[in-house]
Amino acid sequence: MAKYLISFPSAAMVVPDGELEAVGQDARAVIEEAKAAGVYVFGGGIDETVPPVLVSSDGAVTAGGYPWAPPLNGGFTVLELPSRDEAVAWAARIAKACRCPQELRVFGFDPAS
Repeated sequence: MAKYLISFPSAAMVVPDGELEAVGQDARAVIEEAKAAGVYVFGGGIDETVPPVLVSSDGAVTAGGYPWAPPLNGGFTVLELPSRDEAVAWAARIAKACRCPQELRVFGFDPAS
């Protein structure tokens, strides 16, 4: 089975006034379904109140992320699933709950992990 990253950037989630609570409930319900199905690995969102830092190989810390890369923010869910088709189905369920499209990526297999 492969692990799939299902994610969205913060800017993609445009929730109409008064629907944020329902979005949260719907999203938590899908995550509970994934847990019950035994496919949930982990999930969460980037805490955008804490700025990123770059840490070099010597331990030096520089404020900010990679200056050439787009910002990393939003929500993430990792599921372990037997097929890409099932990953697409779960991504669609999360998209419906969050009211925004989800990006789907597969993690490369690392036999040492």
